Amino acid sequence: MSKYLFEVGVEELPYKFIPMAIEQLKQGFDKFLKDNNVSFSDIKVMATPRRLAVIIDGLSSSQPDIEKIVKGPISKVAFDEHGNLTKAGEGFANKNGVTKDDLYVEDNYVHAKICIKGKNTKDLLKENVPVIFSKLQGPHFMRWGTNETKFSRPIRWVLSILDSEQVPVRIIDKDSSNITNGHRFSAQNIVINNPDEYVNKLRDAKVIVDQDERKAKILELTKIEADKLNAETKISDDLLEEVTFIVEYPVAVTCDFDTAYLTIPQEVAVTVMETHQRYFALYEKSGKLINKFVTITNYIGNEFENIKAGNLRVIKARLDDAVFFFNEDTKKPLESYVENLKGMTFQKGMGSVYDKTERIIKLSENIANALGVNKPSVKRTAELCKADLATNLVFEFTELQGFIGADYARVSGEEKGVQDGIREHYFPLNADSETAKSIEGQIVGIADKIDTICAVFAAGKKPTGSSDPLGVRRAALGIIKTILEHNIKLNLSDVIEKAISYLPVQADIKADVEEFFVQRLIIFLNSDYSKNILEACSANNPCKDFCDYVLRVKAVSKLNDEKLLENANRVLRILKDNTSNNINENLFMEQAEKDLYRAIQNVNFTGDYEKYLNDLITINPAVTKFFDDVLVMDKDEKVKNNRLALLNSLKDKYILLTDFAKL
Repeated sequence: MSKYLFEVGVEELPYKFIPMAIEQLKQGFDKFLKDNNVSFSDIKVMATPRRLAVIIDGLSSSQPDIEKIVKGPISKVAFDEHGNLTKAGEGFANKNGVTKDDLYVEDNYVHAKICIKGKNTKDLLKENVPVIFSKLQGPHFMRWGTNETKFSRPIRWVLSILDSEQVPVRIIDKDSSNITNGHRFSAQNIVINNPDEYVNKLRDAKVIVDQDERKAKILELTKIEADKLNAETKISDDLLEEVTFIVEYPVAVTCDFDTAYLTIPQEVAVTVMETHQRYFALYEKSGKLINKFVTITNYIGNEFENIKAGNLRVIKARLDDAVFFFNEDTKKPLESYVENLKGMTFQKGMGSVYDKTERIIKLSENIANALGVNKPSVKRTAELCKADLATNLVFEFTELQGFIGADYARVSGEEKGVQDGIREHYFPLNADSETAKSIEGQIVGIADKIDTICAVFAAGKKPTGSSDPLGVRRAALGIIKTILEHNIKLNLSDVIEKAISYLPVQADIKADVEEFFVQRLIIFLNSDYSKNILEACSANNPCKDFCDYVLRVKAVSKLNDEKLLENANRVLRILKDNTSNNINENLFMEQAEKDLYRAIQNVNFTGDYEKYLNDLITINPAVTKFFDDVLVMDKDEKVKNNRLALLNSLKDKYILLTDFAKL
């Protein structure tokens, strides 16, 4: 078995493109090898800011030979009356590389068994590697020199080796060789004799080419620096990935800044460090921010004073701006900024952010009343939840909306519930983050997100494909997570109806919005439950009570009774049309009718769906006996309708739990 190494050296790539390129290269090589029937054991794609590399292990030396039966013309067309090949016969034989003796007749047609020789893997790589690379896609591709072909950044070298033999390929304007380069400030023109040398030789040249190894090294180095100060880090996955893809050889350096900057909201200082500078903030064990941070450099050497001074100079300027904005903003209370929201457009046709705030206030009051929550802090949170959008600090650091509002509410003397609600009404910030803990944050957050979703649908911007206007998919997921995690008994259908009525543009979108929520709910729960069960239980509008829906799904997931499925589906097939529930016991002609009627009356939902499911299973014998002994479509119209009404009452019991027809 062979091993192939392909590396493209480039100018520094944008970090967001690198993970995309890794995935595309892995898929591209996987498809190429499988389509060409070339066996392999593993494809490893590695990347740094200055290189994309692919190592394929366990490669077969060639495609397998293939025997193939080829059907030709009708025998009387291929042979003349003397048994000699005609022009058509000769053409078929020559085309397939066989002689007359290799041809045979079957079902009156000429056939030939041919052997297709498998191509050499080296030749296949030579033909296909440039094609795979040319199909890479990403944002902001560029041209350089006189090239017409675009790529993310100019290419500087190409390495292509199968075992110890070079495989010549040309990538845009560079021909391949067996030479790579190390870190910019380390060894260059490194000869790679075989793929097994690659990772270690680059490591010696101060390049950790494997991104997983590089990521682990960054975490290790950062922890060492934090431990020296008895501190800890809170590194997000996104930040860690970004830092991983902006260095080839990570070196951790601890820097500090003036403790005076700790007086501004902690989130501001952390955002400056992480989002704007890609530093790792350091915290006390209690979670309080300290005036030190770790920066990961792409540096080789032991002199860090210039690095520290440069980073301090940059962060000081950013923090000075934050301090200035904070001091200016807090000269007046948070509520004074609400009026400024009138000059900020929410979205075209849906009014200003001030108008949106007014809708949030009304929706929050509706939700609070529905939940029996009587807290003035809910309304106050709704009134102030968007006020920080008009402040200087949020204008500079838009990602801190909510956090800044909460801190300004504290400075303005608002009660803690309002502070928490303003901060948390944006929660969850992403699919993995926490939901709002305060009732203020939960109610106002649901109101805000519902208003956004309904406004997008009313404006005719329903999300399609990869399009997600105003993040409505994320907003729906946030509502779903908040309701389920905190067991909030809320009829979302009613809230949707109210939200639509408050919009400046009226549209018949309630059904679409509800279906949108149902689909997001199914996607959210699909990792835990079978999709067909989720869809079956959605027959009873889940928007009326998400928590109740989940309880039904849990119960149905435990269903293991074929007789119940058979009986339920038989009832559903018979009752295709709406049928009356008016049952007249005097019209019962058979004992099985009476027994089924009593059995149905004994099945009642008391809040426990698992018990309810067991009750439905318990009456199976009565249902089966009814179908065995009773002719539903009796000649007597009254008897027939009475029996249909009896089955309809049974159907109501079934559909209270789920749509058995979808199971």
